[in-house]
Amino acid sequence: MKNYILITLFLITFSCKRQVDKTTNVELTETKSTLRYANGFTIKKQDSGHTILEVTSPWPNAENGFKYALVPKEKMASVSLNKEEFDAIIPTPIKKIIVTSTTHIPILESLGVESTLVGFPNTDYVSSLSTRKRIDSKKVKELGKNESMNTEIALELQPDVVIGFGIDNQNKAYKTLETANIPIVYNGDWTEQTPLGKAEWIKFFAPFFHQEKKADSIFNTIEKEYLKVKFLASKADKKSTVLSGAMFKDIWYLPGGKSWAAQYLKDANTNYLWKDNQETGSLSLSWEKVLAIGQNADYWVSPSQFTSYKQMEESSPHYTQFKAYKNKNIYTFGNTKGQTGGLLFFELAPSRPDIVLKDLISIFHPEILPNYKPFFYQPLQ
Repeated sequence: MKNYILITLFLITFSCKRQVDKTTNVELTETKSTLRYANGFTIKKQDSGHTILEVTSPWPNAENGFKYALVPKEKMASVSLNKEEFDAIIPTPIKKIIVTSTTHIPILESLGVESTLVGFPNTDYVSSLSTRKRIDSKKVKELGKNESMNTEIALELQPDVVIGFGIDNQNKAYKTLETANIPIVYNGDWTEQTPLGKAEWIKFFAPFFHQEKKADSIFNTIEKEYLKVKFLASKADKKSTVLSGAMFKDIWYLPGGKSWAAQYLKDANTNYLWKDNQETGSLSLSWEKVLAIGQNADYWVSPSQFTSYKQMEESSPHYTQFKAYKNKNIYTFGNTKGQTGGLLFFELAPSRPDIVLKDLISIFHPEILPNYKPFFYQPLQ
């Protein structure tokens, strides 16, 4: 339970059969690749055919970014690059990849390249049915923990690239792999502060597989759906008040007013009670301060790790003082889990913000989406 608490707080600070369907049911349309929301990376297609990928925000407050050259294999001999200018030069398309965050899994699947995944740390956290089958059949190897990855297994797999994830560049396992000439490419999707900004990182993965047009098409469809339901919600007459978060060791953690989670509540046309706060991460408050502001909130969403009202009351009787608790208006993504207990929200939500927003709108404005069945968010039991 402690792990779920920490993971939830981490997500707030920055980020079953139904689940597989949700990753693949996007209709495709071709458009030119551009970045409209993501701020943490840039992509530049060169006349010679190779791509320059720069990650400017690999983690919060990073002093330096990373620069990579992705070169089609047939052009490796003809393209002249200064190796000192890049953190890695990678022949593409890649055939074998190691990723290190569950948020990367749905993107590989939506691009149709999940078969290239050969290793992953903490495979129990993976919820996708498709990738779980590959894990169970030993096609995806368990690599231990990201911070102390089993480099012996990783080296045996000989991946073309490792998509890294971390709060700094001090991961010793990554250093070992780099010494063995295995490129480490940092992914900073979790530092984005807007739902569509996170989702647009599908375009980060695309050039590794020569799938730029498909990535553009998928994102454009998600963007269209997101903006459509956001517009519908903006026309709603009622704007409910909303509380979020829960306590951990007597400290109540809840989204800052400029955070990823708060943006969803804004786009769902609600009155998030901390919307005027300027923090992009989480707020750490006493329960008394939260009670003073949020006691009469109409709704309460994302109550940390809790999955039932009984569990909340047993944890702290203070929760029972809130109107949303008394009226049974608390909604959680904690009850939507994969086969091995991983939370689907952590894996899929960053790449499918349209589903998250529809879930929330169906809660706050049920008349707008009368036949919609929420996927992530369910009533607290």
